Amino acid sequence: MTQPTMSVREALTALATPEGRRDPYPLYEVLRGHGDPARSGPGRLVVTGYRTCSLALRDNTLLVPDSTAYDETRPGWRRHSSLRGFTDSMLFSNPPDHGRLRALVGFAFTPPRVGELRSVIEGMADRLLDRLAGPAARGEPVDLVEEFAARLPMAVISTMLGFPERDERWFRETAAAVAVSTDGMPDETAMARADSAMDALTAYFGKVTGERREQPGGDLVTHLTRVRDATPQRLSEAELMGNLMVLLTAGFETTSFLIAHGVLLALAHPDHARRLRTDPDFAPGFVEEALRMEPPVHLTSRLASADTELDGTALPRGTRLTLVLAAANRDPERFIDPHRFVPDRPGNQSLSFGAGGHFCLGAPLARLEAAIALPRLLRRFPSMRTAGAPVHRDRRVVRGLARMPLYLAD
Repeated sequence: MTQPTMSVREALTALATPEGRRDPYPLYEVLRGHGDPARSGPGRLVVTGYRTCSLALRDNTLLVPDSTAYDETRPGWRRHSSLRGFTDSMLFSNPPDHGRLRALVGFAFTPPRVGELRSVIEGMADRLLDRLAGPAARGEPVDLVEEFAARLPMAVISTMLGFPERDERWFRETAAAVAVSTDGMPDETAMARADSAMDALTAYFGKVTGERREQPGGDLVTHLTRVRDATPQRLSEAELMGNLMVLLTAGFETTSFLIAHGVLLALAHPDHARRLRTDPDFAPGFVEEALRMEPPVHLTSRLASADTELDGTALPRGTRLTLVLAAANRDPERFIDPHRFVPDRPGNQSLSFGAGGHFCLGAPLARLEAAIALPRLLRRFPSMRTAGAPVHRDRRVVRGLARMPLYLAD
């Protein structure tokens, strides 16, 4: 193996720059070259291998950073409502709280329940594609992220939660501002915007839960509000707000990135695009490979709650690990020719949705939405082409496209 040209610390510093966030994959290979795991500082390790990441995600002694961990690593974090909101959710909780919170909504995201939504999602996708027929006929470029890739998952999760369609655009803009707070290194201006957006969403959620108490429905907001009122020991008010926030943001942003990256990959591989249009059985494999090649979540963290070991490496209590899921998905020891897009790849099990107790609750829904959206879009507009360079969000933890200009017709 060639000696890396950068140290681990230099590579991590480069990943925090706009250039590094734009194309992090060469820097992930630098990190891989330092071994797995690689030491990034006292009590800190970076994990890039598939096997090691998988083991870490499944190890019950390795915890997600919660409010207690934040107290040690981010002094003053509690003054930011955007951070407080997320730490009160299942996303940043550990056992036993994590299991308690996850169980409250898990029933709505099982594969059978998600499968029941197929016709609803198909109808939503077709209506959005109908809206694009006008610009396509006029030869006008459209931003596919704004008009389709983000709108479809937002419409789906809004329906599940019970939010009105008229608020969806506001949700997308506000939730995107809030999500920046979880990126690890946001500046004060971004944090101020995130806090303001979180305050606005919390006020909105408070209004909606009040309405559901007066007029219950069959949605998740009604369900969670009833749990909160009937058994407050199962769900505090802060946890109610935090979990609504996670369901909203995770329910649309990562799926939006998956759909948009899937379109980019289809445009780059015309033969695969043709198969998506004509072969109904091809879509699931294409989606899995898109998830492996371009995972919406690139990084996650774990903290050793006790002395333990990870695949032979000793982890004293308090060791902090950065798990580079996007690097694990391209580990040559796990995937043959890992940088090549191969939708028919056998045994294609990526870590894009995590693993273990924190495996993504919405994985079946995201997979179904992408498998429905991509073939429908490509069949409706078979000659679509780029109208400019796609633009990624300036983020390093959750990474995806902010804009994607396309011409939909010749």
